[in-house]
Parts: sequence; structure tokens; C-alpha cells
Amino acid sequence: MSEELIKADEVSKIYRTGDIEVQALHALSLVIGKGEFTAIAGPSGSGKTTLLNIMSGLDIPTTGRAFLSGRQISGMRGSELSDFRRDHIGFIFQSYNLIPVLTVKENIEYIMLLQGVSDKERSSRVAAILKDVELEGMESRIPNQLSGGQQQRVAVARAMVTEPDIILADEPTANLDSSTGAALLDMMRELNERKNMTFLFSTHDTMIMERAKRLVMLKDGQVARDETRE
Repeated sequence: MSEELIKADEVSKIYRTGDIEVQALHALSLVIGKGEFTAIAGPSGSGKTTLLNIMSGLDIPTTGRAFLSGRQISGMRGSELSDFRRDHIGFIFQSYNLIPVLTVKENIEYIMLLQGVSDKERSSRVAAILKDVELEGMESRIPNQLSGGQQQRVAVARAMVTEPDIILADEPTANLDSSTGAALLDMMRELNERKNMTFLFSTHDTMIMERAKRLVMLKDGQVARDETRE
């Protein structure tokens, strides 16, 4: 068993709107190890995005606890939580979430600026990551000068460049055609194997499920299946 990185401990989540209650997660427990390439999948309403949000501190469980790198992220609030997320988690979203007025280089180095990384170190890391994601020579372009696949590669580079404990990807291929999505996933899996970076996906995309080394299927807010394969 690889080193424990993320742990959901009997996590439940209930959303309330007036008199209506929706239970998104039911006392769910799950451990993700360092270096995994794992997909959390399931039908709409199965709880996969809620689980990802709780594991990243974007949402708070109704009951239960969530841990990342030995710290209880579900108990953090305010600047402690935002600083912890900034330093330990890389995010990839289906809508890329790039800053439209910034160049590729500026988008990638943005988190490092917040972390106070030196100019020299930032430039060195950006150059290395652009090579990894095959975007060398594009550092001065702005997002609307890039294809969707290239924009998502910038998002992957931004998520990885700070060398976080884990990269959380919520439907990262949703806005890409199948061949672009497949190429992006193959690139992420290669980076996972070469750099031992930990990736956790929330998805209903069969391409991601097929490439995942571990597949966790949710149904009605609980783990219905958990399989590891090479």
C-alpha cells in the first residue's frame, strides 16, 4: 500500500433547501495513496463532485472528517484553509479557469507569485513545465490565442508547477473532443508515472475510467466498487 495521502472518514453530506433534504454522501470512507492515478466515477447525482469538493476543502461535510497529508482539511477555515489549499493542491477544471488577460507564462506562474517564489525559480519551473506539456514557444500567448486542448494543457501546467501533494481534476476532458482529450490524459498519466504525481479525477468520461489505475465507482453517495488495475 502506498503512503496515505487523502482520507475520507465516514463522510456524509446533506444539502438542505427549505424543508427539502438531499443526502449527497452516506458515511463514505476512502483512502487515496501517494502516486495514484485514480478516477471517481458514477452517474449524475452519485456524489462524486461533492466528494472531490470535501477532499479539497471547497465544501464541509455534514458529519465525518477529511484529511490531506495528515492534516484535517475539513476542520480548517479562512486563511488557514486557503493557504493550505494553495500549497498542497493543484486544481484542473473542465472550463480551464485561465485568467484571460494573462499570458501562458503568467497564468502558469500565478500561484507561485502568491507563494513568494523568486523570479529566477519561477522562470526555471515554467520553462521545465512548458516542455513537459509540449507548449514550448507559446509562453507569450493569451488564452484566446490557444485551442481548447492547449488551454487545458496550460491548466495542467499551472496545477503541477507548484509540485502539490495532489492534483484534483473535475471533468477535465468535458470540453474537449475525444482525440484531444485522449492526448491530454495520456500526457497526465505519463507525468504521473515519471514524476510520481498524484492525480484524482471526478468523471463520467469512459476515456478517463479506462486509463485510471484505480477506479472508484459511486452510487447513491456510497462506494459501489473499488478496483485497482495496471
